[in-house]
Amino acid sequence: VQLQASGGGLVQAGGSLRLSCAASGRTFGTYAMGWFRQAPGKEREFVAAISWSGGTTYYGDSVKGRFTISRDNAKNTVYLQMNSLKPEDTAVYYCAIDTKSGPGIVVVPAHEYDYWGQGTLVTVSS
Repeated sequence: VQLQASGGGLVQAGGSLRLSCAASGRTFGTYAMGWFRQAPGKEREFVAAISWSGGTTYYGDSVKGRFTISRDNAKNTVYLQMNSLKPEDTAVYYCAIDTKSGPGIVVVPAHEYDYWGQGTLVTVSS
């Protein structure tokens, strides 16, 4: 499985960006997906996760109410819509696949994810 994240860039505080993560492989629709981020000098942080069908989502406290995760299994793509961006959202954002969880399940710990994309940089200016 290979993941390609895109959509990062420079945006002013209060603005929006949509990240995309395209996955290879015919079984994308059976995998839970997650987004993480890592700011300079900080540990990798859980952002959001979505189950196989998209029926279950879960968010980190710092992004709840501002970010929305979604997926299009026909396009093998997961999205992260980021609204009301803040300077503290500045980080490299990574998408990841969890191949082990069953239907309706999402997981938070990074070590539960099996494959990772290369990351896309989001910079929010104040």
